Amino acid sequence: MLILASQSPRRRELLARLGLPFTVRAADVDETMDQDVPPEEEVARLSARKAAAAAAGPGDVVVAADTVVVLDHRVLGKPRDAAEARAMLTALSGRSHQVMTGLTVRRGGEIQTETAVTQVRFRPLSSGEIDAYVATGEPMDKAGAYGIQGLAAVFADRLDGDYYNVMGLPLCALCRMLRRAGLPVLGETAN
Repeated sequence: MLILASQSPRRRELLARLGLPFTVRAADVDETMDQDVPPEEEVARLSARKAAAAAAGPGDVVVAADTVVVLDHRVLGKPRDAAEARAMLTALSGRSHQVMTGLTVRRGGEIQTETAVTQVRFRPLSSGEIDAYVATGEPMDKAGAYGIQGLAAVFADRLDGDYYNVMGLPLCALCRMLRRAGLPVLGETAN
Protein backbone atom coordinates (compact mmCIF):
# COMPACT_ATOMS: atom_id res chain seq x y z
CA MET A 1 0.00 0.00 0.00
CA LEU A 2 1.14 3.54 -0.81
CA ILE A 3 0.62 6.01 2.04
CA LEU A 4 0.77 9.80 1.82
CA ALA A 5 1.78 11.21 5.22
CA SER A 6 0.18 14.61 4.58
CA GLN A 7 -3.21 16.32 4.83
CA SER A 8 -2.27 18.78 2.06
CA PRO A 9 -4.92 18.82 -0.66
CA ARG A 10 -2.25 19.89 -3.16
CA ARG A 11 -0.06 16.89 -2.32
CA ARG A 12 -3.04 14.55 -2.62
CA GLU A 13 -3.87 16.03 -6.03
CA LEU A 14 -0.28 15.73 -7.24
CA LEU A 15 0.25 12.17 -6.01
CA ALA A 16 -3.01 11.17 -7.72
CA ARG A 17 -1.51 12.32 -11.04
CA LEU A 18 0.87 9.36 -10.91
CA GLY A 19 -2.11 7.00 -11.22
CA LEU A 20 -1.15 4.92 -8.19
CA PRO A 21 -3.77 4.08 -5.55
CA PHE A 22 -2.89 5.52 -2.14
CA THR A 23 -4.32 6.32 1.25
CA VAL A 24 -3.73 9.39 3.41
CA ARG A 25 -2.34 8.99 6.92
CA ALA A 26 -1.06 12.33 8.09
CA ALA A 27 1.71 12.22 10.64
CA ASP A 28 1.48 14.55 13.62
CA VAL A 29 5.00 15.88 14.21
CA ASP A 30 6.44 19.12 15.52
CA GLU A 31 7.31 21.15 12.41
CA THR A 32 9.41 23.74 14.22
CA MET A 33 12.53 24.46 12.19
CA ASP A 34 15.96 25.05 13.70
CA GLN A 35 16.94 28.46 12.33
CA ASP A 36 20.65 27.64 12.81
CA VAL A 37 20.48 24.76 10.31
CA PRO A 38 20.33 25.41 6.55
CA PRO A 39 16.71 25.19 5.36
CA GLU A 40 17.48 22.50 2.77
CA GLU A 41 18.67 20.25 5.62
CA GLU A 42 15.73 21.13 7.86
CA VAL A 43 13.06 20.30 5.27
CA ALA A 44 14.78 16.95 4.66
CA ARG A 45 14.85 16.26 8.42
CA LEU A 46 11.18 17.19 8.83
CA SER A 47 10.07 15.03 5.89
CA ALA A 48 12.01 12.08 7.34
CA ARG A 49 10.33 12.63 10.74
CA LYS A 50 6.89 12.67 9.09
CA ALA A 51 7.66 9.47 7.18
CA ALA A 52 8.88 7.75 10.35
CA ALA A 53 5.79 8.82 12.31
CA ALA A 54 3.24 7.58 9.75
CA ALA A 55 1.62 4.26 10.62
CA ALA A 56 2.60 1.67 8.02
CA GLY A 57 3.02 -2.06 7.61
CA PRO A 58 6.37 -3.64 6.66
CA GLY A 59 5.62 -3.69 2.91
CA ASP A 60 3.92 -0.30 2.75
CA VAL A 61 5.54 2.67 1.04
CA VAL A 62 5.24 6.01 2.85
CA VAL A 63 5.65 9.38 1.12
CA ALA A 64 6.25 12.48 3.25
CA ALA A 65 7.21 16.03 2.33
CA ASP A 66 7.88 19.42 3.86
CA THR A 67 8.05 22.61 1.74
CA VAL A 68 9.40 26.08 2.55
CA VAL A 69 9.98 29.32 0.69
CA VAL A 70 13.43 30.83 1.24
CA LEU A 71 14.39 34.45 0.52
CA ASP A 72 17.91 35.62 1.34
CA HIS A 73 18.50 32.50 3.51
CA ARG A 74 15.36 33.32 5.54
CA VAL A 75 12.44 30.90 5.67
CA LEU A 76 9.06 32.44 4.86
CA GLY A 77 6.39 30.29 6.48
CA LYS A 78 2.62 30.65 6.33
CA PRO A 79 1.55 34.21 7.12
CA ARG A 80 -0.20 34.74 10.46
CA ASP A 81 -2.37 37.55 9.10
CA ALA A 82 -2.99 39.76 6.07
CA ALA A 83 -0.31 42.26 7.09
CA GLU A 84 2.33 39.53 7.22
CA ALA A 85 1.14 38.18 3.84
CA ARG A 86 1.52 41.67 2.33
CA ALA A 87 5.01 42.00 3.82
CA MET A 88 6.10 38.63 2.38
CA LEU A 89 4.75 39.39 -1.08
CA THR A 90 6.36 42.84 -1.03
CA ALA A 91 9.71 41.23 -0.13
CA LEU A 92 9.33 38.70 -3.00
CA SER A 93 8.37 41.38 -5.53
CA GLY A 94 10.92 41.75 -8.33
CA ARG A 95 13.23 39.16 -6.75
CA SER A 96 14.25 35.54 -6.95
CA HIS A 97 13.71 33.06 -4.15
CA GLN A 98 13.94 29.32 -3.62
CA VAL A 99 11.23 26.79 -2.90
CA MET A 100 12.67 23.78 -1.07
CA THR A 101 10.89 20.51 -0.47
CA GLY A 102 12.29 17.76 1.68
CA LEU A 103 10.96 14.49 0.27
CA THR A 104 11.14 11.11 1.99
CA VAL A 105 10.06 7.70 0.72
CA ARG A 106 10.13 4.89 3.31
CA ARG A 107 9.54 1.19 2.78
CA GLY A 108 10.20 -0.75 5.95
CA GLY A 109 13.74 0.13 7.06
CA GLU A 110 14.73 1.50 3.65
CA ILE A 111 14.56 5.30 3.75
CA GLN A 112 15.31 7.69 0.89
CA THR A 113 15.40 11.43 1.54
CA GLU A 114 16.16 14.22 -0.93
CA THR A 115 15.67 17.96 -1.09
CA ALA A 116 14.33 19.49 -4.30
CA VAL A 117 15.10 23.17 -4.92
CA THR A 118 13.34 25.35 -7.47
CA GLN A 119 14.34 28.95 -8.21
CA VAL A 120 11.35 31.25 -8.69
CA ARG A 121 11.49 34.88 -9.79
CA PHE A 122 8.59 37.26 -9.25
CA ARG A 123 8.12 40.22 -11.53
CA PRO A 124 7.72 43.55 -9.73
CA LEU A 125 4.29 43.65 -8.06
CA SER A 126 2.22 46.76 -7.43
CA SER A 127 0.83 47.38 -3.97
CA GLY A 128 -2.67 47.27 -5.51
CA GLU A 129 -2.25 43.77 -6.89
CA ILE A 130 -0.66 42.58 -3.64
CA ASP A 131 -3.67 43.96 -1.71
CA ALA A 132 -6.11 42.38 -4.19
CA TYR A 133 -4.34 39.02 -3.96
CA VAL A 134 -4.27 39.09 -0.15
CA ALA A 135 -7.99 39.99 -0.15
CA THR A 136 -8.74 36.69 -1.95
CA GLY A 137 -7.52 34.79 1.14
CA GLU A 138 -5.42 32.51 -1.05
CA PRO A 139 -2.06 33.42 0.56
CA MET A 140 -3.13 32.64 4.11
CA ASP A 141 -2.41 28.89 4.24
CA LYS A 142 0.65 28.83 2.02
CA ALA A 143 4.37 29.12 2.69
CA GLY A 144 5.68 32.41 1.36
CA ALA A 145 2.08 33.70 1.13
CA TYR A 146 1.43 32.43 -2.39
CA GLY A 147 0.19 29.47 -4.37
CA ILE A 148 1.78 29.15 -7.80
CA GLN A 149 -1.16 26.97 -8.91
CA GLY A 150 -3.63 29.77 -8.11
CA LEU A 151 -3.78 33.46 -8.83
CA ALA A 152 -0.09 33.92 -8.00
CA ALA A 153 0.69 32.19 -11.30
CA VAL A 154 0.66 35.70 -12.80
CA PHE A 155 3.48 36.80 -10.44
CA ALA A 156 6.18 34.29 -11.44
CA ASP A 157 7.96 35.31 -14.63
CA ARG A 158 10.81 32.80 -14.34
CA LEU A 159 11.14 29.33 -12.86
CA ASP A 160 14.14 26.98 -12.83
CA GLY A 161 13.42 23.51 -11.48
CA ASP A 162 10.41 21.28 -10.89
CA TYR A 163 7.18 23.29 -11.11
CA TYR A 164 5.41 20.71 -8.95
CA ASN A 165 8.00 21.28 -6.24
CA VAL A 166 6.64 24.83 -5.93
CA MET A 167 3.20 23.27 -5.35
CA GLY A 168 4.66 21.06 -2.60
CA LEU A 169 5.51 17.67 -4.17
CA PRO A 170 8.37 17.34 -6.69
CA LEU A 171 6.95 14.66 -8.98
CA CYS A 172 10.12 13.95 -10.95
CA ALA A 173 12.14 13.15 -7.82
CA LEU A 174 9.19 11.29 -6.29
CA CYS A 175 8.81 9.07 -9.36
CA ARG A 176 12.50 8.13 -9.21
CA MET A 177 12.29 7.37 -5.48
CA LEU A 178 9.09 5.32 -5.78
CA ARG A 179 10.68 3.20 -8.49
CA ARG A 180 13.69 2.57 -6.23
CA ALA A 181 11.24 1.48 -3.54
CA GLY A 182 9.80 -1.08 -5.96
CA LEU A 183 6.64 0.69 -7.13
CA PRO A 184 6.12 0.76 -10.89
CA VAL A 185 5.42 4.29 -12.09
CA LEU A 186 4.18 4.33 -15.70
CA GLY A 187 4.90 0.61 -15.74
CA GLU A 188 8.59 1.01 -14.87
CA THR A 189 10.66 0.18 -11.80
CA ALA A 190 14.26 1.12 -11.07
CA ASN A 191 16.98 -0.84 -12.80
